[in-house]
Amino acid sequence: MELQGTVKKLFDAQTFASGFQKREMVILTQEQYPQPINIEFLSDKISLLDNIKEGENVKVGINIRGREWVSPQGETKYFNSITGWRVEKVFDNGSEPTQASPSQSAAPVSNENPFAGDEDDDLPF
Repeated sequence: MELQGTVKKLFDAQTFASGFQKREMVILTQEQYPQPINIEFLSDKISLLDNIKEGENVKVGINIRGREWVSPQGETKYFNSITGWRVEKVFDNGSEPTQASPSQSAAPVSNENPFAGDEDDDLPF
């Protein structure tokens, strides 16, 4: 999936006791109701943010991840996170609304009638 927007905030990299590292970026989508979306970059993907500055327009390749957690009281909760794996600067300020969209492109649609050559219609109705 991809998100496109303006970089609102870049945070410093965080390193945890286990050695795990992450860096977060907030982008503001460019749609009728702009949304601030927090995106995490993990481990080796942190370096993707080195050349990005606040205020720049970017397109970010993302994965949405979810996890389940059971509290000590037995209550189950669900959490989501958005993880970035690619960032590219966008230099044209198009006015297209930005939203999450699948990264695969759809197959081309043909407007040709597949039954155009069937003169031999043997249906009884």
